Amino acid sequence: MRKQEQQAAAKILGVKEVIFLGHPDLGLEYTTEFRKELLVLMLKYRPDIVVTNDPYYRFRGYFSSLDHRTTGQATMDVVWPYLLAPGTYRDLIEAGFQLHKVQEVLMWQTDNANYRIDITNTFDIKVAALRCHKSQVDGMPAGWDERLKERAMEAAKGENYALAEAFHREEVLQRL
Repeated sequence: MRKQEQQAAAKILGVKEVIFLGHPDLGLEYTTEFRKELLVLMLKYRPDIVVTNDPYYRFRGYFSSLDHRTTGQATMDVVWPYLLAPGTYRDLIEAGFQLHKVQEVLMWQTDNANYRIDITNTFDIKVAALRCHKSQVDGMPAGWDERLKERAMEAAKGENYALAEAFHREEVLQRL
């Protein structure tokens, strides 16, 4: 069901390819194998920008999804230092992969936003894509859409647009 929901959302967003790693919902573990899965994907696709969860975010000070925290931490560790430390993946270098340096990371679901993107013209598309995840959003309290819009308005305060998505942005350090 979750795969179908994600594919429906991706179609709305115009995403051409969705990669499923097959980990169980709420069962993701921070392991060497998981980090290597992410490493292989980054070495294959060679992104300049990586977008992930802020692993340090604590919803209202206490709660955040284990899968979100695990993904955020593993992603950050792969971006730096693993991608720039070929000694940690000699087998991949021998298989033909090349070193890669991500330029920046954007972390969503953060308490420390320092970068905003104007979503004024795409907000309705965002909501439509979120609604595809029926297993996650069905049963949300009345006014859920309005709260999403209020958060986007809050993120845009002080900007010259109405709605924003807020991120914590970090430039990736050079390997020491």
